[in-house]
Amino acid sequence: MAIVVKNLIHNYGDTAILKNLSFSIQKGDFFIIIGPNGSGKTTLMKTMSGILKVQNGLLEVMGRPIKTYSRKALGRTIAFVPQTMQADFPFTTREVVLMGRSPYLGMLGLEQKADREIARKAMVFTEVESLADRKLDQLSGGERQRVFIARAICQEPQIMLLDEPTASLDLAHQVKIMDLMEELKEQKQITVVMVSHDVNLAAMYGDRLLLLKQGKIVTLGKPDNVLTYQTLEETYGCTLLVDESPLGKFPRVSLVPRKALDPDKKAGNHT
Repeated sequence: MAIVVKNLIHNYGDTAILKNLSFSIQKGDFFIIIGPNGSGKTTLMKTMSGILKVQNGLLEVMGRPIKTYSRKALGRTIAFVPQTMQADFPFTTREVVLMGRSPYLGMLGLEQKADREIARKAMVFTEVESLADRKLDQLSGGERQRVFIARAICQEPQIMLLDEPTASLDLAHQVKIMDLMEELKEQKQITVVMVSHDVNLAAMYGDRLLLLKQGKIVTLGKPDNVLTYQTLEETYGCTLLVDESPLGKFPRVSLVPRKALDPDKKAGNHT
């Protein structure tokens, strides 16, 4: 297993955020975590990345308790792309990507020729090599996201964690990021773990989905087992239509607006 979570509990003060979670992520999975706002998704990702310490329970990474890893050893195993990253510091794309080599550098922190070649290949893979000399604040949101993913690839991790990498991106960039994650899984055999608010992207790309609500697991499994209208309506508290996507044998989730349910609320009828 890439990651094993057993009876994981995390509190912020007196507030319980993660409530006795237990699940596992198989090596080579594209594993997507979904759920409403406030369900504990980001806290879970930060715990799995080592940013937050395990308060109660067990978290194993590649067969070892996460607490047994040094910071550098964990950086060689897991790469984390957070939800928001500072974009106004005066570094070029090449410099940002090379930061991914920090877990491998010596005391002086000097990159070698091999490190620069790994960074170049990461930029080629993410299609940002042409942006190598441009400052980060000169890039679009989609370009910056691919640069941060290139930096994560430059770590040569076995597991990549991403917290809502497609948030605030347009449709074209969303698909590019998701296709890129699938390529990481298929070509580099990296286990990809992602938080997403887009259940349709999760349905199309995820091997397995974990649905959280208020810090607890609602269900875990393949998309067609997780994304049922009964489960989603109970979890999100809104009316939904779930049918089979015309693109393949996976579910498609559609929001149902109130005017579609109540004829008196339809456009043009205000009586």
